[in-house]
Amino acid sequence: MNLNHLLRYDLNLLICLHILLDECNVTRAAQRLHLSQSAVSKNLAKLREQFDDPLFNRTSRGLHPTAKALSLKPALKALLNHIEGLTISDAFNPATSDRRFHFALVESAYPLLLPRFLGEILDAAPSITLDTEAWGSGTFNAMARGEVDFGITGKDLNPADAMLTLMPPKGIVYEELYQDHQKVIVRQGHPLLSKHWNMESYLKQRHIQVRCDGSDRWLLDYKLAERGLERDIAMYVPDFNSAASLCTHTDLVFTAPSHFANAVAKQLDLVVTSLPEPLPPMAYTLFWHQSQESDPGHRWLRQLIISRCRYMTEIAAADENR
Repeated sequence: MNLNHLLRYDLNLLICLHILLDECNVTRAAQRLHLSQSAVSKNLAKLREQFDDPLFNRTSRGLHPTAKALSLKPALKALLNHIEGLTISDAFNPATSDRRFHFALVESAYPLLLPRFLGEILDAAPSITLDTEAWGSGTFNAMARGEVDFGITGKDLNPADAMLTLMPPKGIVYEELYQDHQKVIVRQGHPLLSKHWNMESYLKQRHIQVRCDGSDRWLLDYKLAERGLERDIAMYVPDFNSAASLCTHTDLVFTAPSHFANAVAKQLDLVVTSLPEPLPPMAYTLFWHQSQESDPGHRWLRQLIISRCRYMTEIAAADENR
């Protein structure tokens, strides 16, 4: 270990760089660091000298990180998390914390799951920030790099099915939040509503498909392929709301999770019907990296999310059984 080299680096400067990479804006970074904009600018000048790189370029939209700065981001976050773990107790006080937690979410989780726990999180931790982005094919890698704290997307319950659709890599931990199943969405007056409903009539329709987790195929497609069957996909779109909206103007058929289907049908005056044959349920699942297991703030947040979702599921099940 070269101590003389390490002594050149000021921890406060590294914290400043971490916040600047988060915000890409001097004003917002200064507010989070409780410093003046001038002080943050001076720190940035020192960082540029130490790393022999501009680190950020000014644009009309704020600061744009250089390739060097982006390469430092994951290692810097991991370093600061380790230092924090060495210097703080196991306690986490949500009432006074101003931490920022990064989430990657499948679109249907916003109306389905966030209302179950978001209010309680913000009531208990009024100064924390939740930063969300779309779940994608690179989300697990982002978790491993420390760039994403939590991910929520659908996972098939049968291990054999999960291997076809979504199998987390080594180091990723997960917990089931809510089970759901697929429904079919069509416009009012759609021709299929007046026909005998079976798999043959379902497959004769032209379908609209949402790309999930970077894939064009859902478990439904794999199950159909096992029988030599295939849907006729007329259009691929990136999100659930767009697919549902397009169903209002066309005869396209959209297959989607039931909770989303029922909610969007009320909003857009669509019709929801069951699949002609049942499909195994899927589970909205919370994912995180094992390196976060012992972090007290991370542990507090995930336990709240899991417990709240389970409680709401129990309430919903009790209402259905009455």
